[in-house]
Amino acid sequence: MKTLKGKVALITGGDRGIGRAIALKLAENGARIAIVGRDEKEIEKTSVEISDKKTRVLGIVSDITKESSAEEVFSYVEKELGSVDILINNAGIVKDNLAVTMSDTEWMDVINTNLNAQFYYARKALRNMVKKRYGKIVFITSVTGMTGNPGQANYSAAKAGLSGLTKTLAAEYAKKGITINCVAPGYTETDMSKRINSTKKKEILKTIPMGRIGQPEEIASLVAFLVSEEAAYITGQEIAVDGGFTCI
Repeated sequence: MKTLKGKVALITGGDRGIGRAIALKLAENGARIAIVGRDEKEIEKTSVEISDKKTRVLGIVSDITKESSAEEVFSYVEKELGSVDILINNAGIVKDNLAVTMSDTEWMDVINTNLNAQFYYARKALRNMVKKRYGKIVFITSVTGMTGNPGQANYSAAKAGLSGLTKTLAAEYAKKGITINCVAPGYTETDMSKRINSTKKKEILKTIPMGRIGQPEEIASLVAFLVSEEAAYITGQEIAVDGGFTCI
């Protein structure tokens, strides 16, 4: 069903993993897609996959941590595809370390990418959405932002910050026809999770009631619902997709 036909969706970190799955899902639903990332080869590869869905796609190489990136990217997307109706703030990095040995660079790199850049892009999107009195924003957070995780003080703080940002922005712009939610994946099959050794992975599986790691497509399905008109009365929510991990 082309439930998003005519809509323009911008996905940060849309060239791989969860972002790629979201881009493909929204394309299947008829949206015109713009993906932003740093890896030109991955962007080209994903753009080809999206174009196979018979919709327009724009691949953009940009460092989203630069405040100028949001202005440049949105201007380019509007020129090529039209004004952004849907923003998926998905881009994120990890630089794990215990707090006492975490360097200032490790802290700031993660905060800048996972929190500050998300604000820059949301702020730019909102300025345009307010004029149209329509818009959908979804932040991709993490169950780590809910529970914390040893070695990830920077990552957990950034993701928890996104949860607070979501709720605040949702309250500020609810009367403007804009919904803002966040989705918190649990352990999901991505490039990051593939780096986990088999012993550690077995330990992780014991903490998940469903006994398996999630798939990017399962995150994408929820995101597609949240940006559809069927979710028009849902805003300010953080929804975990984690196989029950946060239930125990």
